[in-house]
Amino acid sequence: MNIEELRDFCLSLGDVTEKTPFGKFARRFDSVLAFYVRGHIFCMTDLNDFSTVTLKSTLEEIEELKIRFHSIAGARNPLKRDWIEVAVNADIPDREIRRMIKNSYAIIRAKHTKNRRINNV
Repeated sequence: MNIEELRDFCLSLGDVTEKTPFGKFARRFDSVLAFYVRGHIFCMTDLNDFSTVTLKSTLEEIEELKIRFHSIAGARNPLKRDWIEVAVNADIPDREIRRMIKNSYAIIRAKHTKNRRINNV
């Protein structure tokens, strides 16, 4: 998988936008590309170093993935314990990475669809 394939896939999921939002915190984060659904991030990667993709997951799935694949790591931020870092072009097939991206998208979309319904009632 390359960066263009990742971008095309994420944008194909529907109601997705992309931004490079972290440069305002530090210039070294200018190259972090984030994909959003309902205004919330579900996938991130570095445009200058496309070696990993960061995704939302469940704690149960994270443990299972870590057993199955060597190229799965927890997120760098310990407060984001339900996020994973996935090495691309390693031991995980692209179809599995796409499945994980879809799962991340679904988790974020469902969570923020519920929040909108509660706030609109």
